[in-house]
Amino acid sequence: MTTWTFDTDAGRAALEIASEYADRDLLAHSIRSYAFGARYAQQHGLEYDRELFYVAALVHDLGLTAPFDSHTLPFEEAGGHVARVLTAGLGWPAERRARAEEVIVLHMRDDVTAAQDVESHLLQVGTSADVSGLRVAEFEPSFTAGLLAAHPRGRFGATFLALVEDQAERKPDCAAAAYVAGGAAVRIAANPLDRPAGDAA
Repeated sequence: MTTWTFDTDAGRAALEIASEYADRDLLAHSIRSYAFGARYAQQHGLEYDRELFYVAALVHDLGLTAPFDSHTLPFEEAGGHVARVLTAGLGWPAERRARAEEVIVLHMRDDVTAAQDVESHLLQVGTSADVSGLRVAEFEPSFTAGLLAAHPRGRFGATFLALVEDQAERKPDCAAAAYVAGGAAVRIAANPLDRPAGDAA
């Protein structure tokens, strides 16, 4: 069975930290986001830094958790700082730590191409697929079914919407506020990943 883990010191540390601070549904979302992004890269023949992408994917939403939620910074920027601190402890050089932060910050945008920044693009693809079902039809049904069986969605959609709506209310100028205003609730509710298999409604 595929476990969608990355077995390096950095990968194990990212999984450990994410497991400690994210609840079950948010942790599973982070793993699925990595898996969707990595599969997309494989399908499109994209070369990327797998360890960097895995670490960024695993900790990208920790800025939504109470210990790391900033009263001033958007959650993606707070999550980027978590990545910088984590990777500093792992001995990553400053430039690589900055890249981990950048990948997380840019995942809230949808205009970064693979040619511009492949890891940021993959995190956009992975998170968008998992949150709202964008591009899900491009993945093999067997891949998606296996991923959901290994890392079930639980109440992720409703939980994530509540978290970003809270961010939007408290930080009206952040990207989460624009995301909510742009119809996040409708897109999350329509995610085909939350419909029973074979339900085309």
